[in-house]
Amino acid sequence: MTIQWFPGHMTRARRQIEEKLKLIDVAIELLDARIPLSSRNPMIDTILKGKPRLVLLNKQDLADPRATAEWVDYFKNNGLEALPIDANSGNRVKEIVPRCKELMAAKIAQQIKKGIKPRPIRALIVGIPNVGKSTLINQLAGKKAAVTGDKPGVTKGQQWIRTNDDLELLDTPGILWPKFEDQAVGVRLAATGAIRDEVLHSEDIVFYAIRYMLPQYAKELSERYDADASFDPNDNEAIIGFMEAVGRKRGCLISGGRVDLEKASNILLRDLRDGKIGRITLEHP
Repeated sequence: MTIQWFPGHMTRARRQIEEKLKLIDVAIELLDARIPLSSRNPMIDTILKGKPRLVLLNKQDLADPRATAEWVDYFKNNGLEALPIDANSGNRVKEIVPRCKELMAAKIAQQIKKGIKPRPIRALIVGIPNVGKSTLINQLAGKKAAVTGDKPGVTKGQQWIRTNDDLELLDTPGILWPKFEDQAVGVRLAATGAIRDEVLHSEDIVFYAIRYMLPQYAKELSERYDADASFDPNDNEAIIGFMEAVGRKRGCLISGGRVDLEKASNILLRDLRDGKIGRITLEHP
């Protein structure tokens, strides 16, 4: 399965980012804490061209805290500062401005030495669709400064937002990359809602999501659905059997007593996205 997705508005978004880079002091890269690498645009290093960068691991409230700590270490070992946050509740959002100041400390010190009053730090927020950029901006600004929504890619255009005396933000539309070479990346993005549900069948998404979850979260799956999940992740029939067991317990039956797998899969998918199965991370360093 090769997922192609590079609409024209994303091409324009990339061009807009590149044009605004000369105005930017710091780049804020927003990732999904449940899938930090899969939600990371591999073109972003090239696009940002070495700008100072703060990585935010959003939706930490839905992610496995042990795995999140491992990801913070992973990024640190790769020369990037990473901060887990929850944009919805505002958890740790207040730490963002001080972290940006730390990245700009040398430049600010030079300005003060020259007798120049430092201006607000100008930051660019980048991230794939539906990762929480608009929600984060509204938290930082303390008001509804950007349009938010549940659908991937709801933010349109770009705008400067003054959050306080220390930080100005440039919001940008989410950009994906031309093609997912790795099938797992596309499925993880679909499982967390970063790409439209119409792109993949829910049964396919849930099948692979269960396979990813089994090594770490079989207990959580068993407890949530009162169904045995202690089987080999490579046992395709067992995975389908588990999906059918969930469907039977949740009343997803059609004529002849058969299970409506699509309906059962939608229940599993909704539970995964809402954190009802538990705090789940779908990839580990």
